[in-house]
Amino acid sequence: MALIEIETKRRLRREDAAAWLRDLADSLARHNDVEFEQDGVRYEIAVPDELEMELELEVGDDGTELEIELRW
Repeated sequence: MALIEIETKRRLRREDAAAWLRDLADSLARHNDVEFEQDGVRYEIAVPDELEMELELEVGDDGTELEIELRW
């Protein structure tokens, strides 16, 4: 059972999505955690030195989806 589960969906400009991903990557590279804010609440999640990464790409007539999942 999940203690915390956050799912969000929003529309962003490509440049803003890239900036968000860069911030996440920088947080992973510099610290032992990832930090983000959602609905005024700041989350700090510890990340071990090694993790699993899954990449899924779907290209179809109705659009394209790129899903990146990090698991530890």
